[in-house]
Amino acid sequence: MIGADGRERPVAIVRVPATSANVGVGFDCLGIALDLTATFLIAPSEVLEIDGCEERFRSEDNLVWQSYLDACRELGVDPMPLHITILSPIPLSGGLGSSSACVIAGIAAAMALCGEGFDREAALELACAAEGHPDNVAPAILGGLVSSFVDGGTTTSTRMDVADNLRFVAIAPPYEVRTADARRVLPNEVSRETAVWQMGRCVATVRALETGDAGLLAKACHDRLHEPYRAKLIPDYDALRAAALGAGACAFMISGSGSTMLAVADGDERAARVSAALAETCPGYWLRALPANTLGTTVEVH
Repeated sequence: MIGADGRERPVAIVRVPATSANVGVGFDCLGIALDLTATFLIAPSEVLEIDGCEERFRSEDNLVWQSYLDACRELGVDPMPLHITILSPIPLSGGLGSSSACVIAGIAAAMALCGEGFDREAALELACAAEGHPDNVAPAILGGLVSSFVDGGTTTSTRMDVADNLRFVAIAPPYEVRTADARRVLPNEVSRETAVWQMGRCVATVRALETGDAGLLAKACHDRLHEPYRAKLIPDYDALRAAALGAGACAFMISGSGSTMLAVADGDERAARVSAALAETCPGYWLRALPANTLGTTVEVH
């Protein structure tokens, strides 16, 4: 990349996949990377420049820029002004990790342009510190299906492959569900019966996603910890769930804290029928049928 002063400058190309946290029964523990990728072009500049995104995000409050500054401070390197171009197809209505993608992009830029290169393990620790939890950032960095827990400030993430036959049909309403509201509606305590229900089904859901067993996923993916409460914040939830399951989806879940929802289908043909049913139920809503992403975050410097 040639700067305004005529000098050649490096440009980091950071690609971060969308993610869906919780995966139904894996509340705050499971996350899955989806094959919908945000691309960030980040290069040194004379002054901060941000383009490719809505005007309201083109300031010093931009999440990529703030994440870059935080990462530079943690890495002990001096930040520099950047030209940031954001090319993201991830909807902003919430539930598919658009914020996490920006956080990871800023961290990756700090490592690639100022440090010794992109390091997934170090990036995960920095991203968890920035986000406060690993359920979105871990699959975005690692790809696949990821189970995470935090102990004493250290994040442990276990990555698993997702079976090739499964498709994830994401539908995003044009309204947002605030994460704070989605947290507020949850009960502070759950019964032993609910805990046992959840643990058994969480293990089975992981197995079903790994093996592509749609029948097992249909039996296991029924959450009692958060979805019954959060569904009330999404006016279209019941209608879309009924449409997806009626068209052959094996599971239907809230993606993250919403408002995006996710139907799981066995194969492209069934995913197409589910997509058509959802589109007919709520015309004009953002809709994509996606496989899982296997690569996670990738970084190139040119």
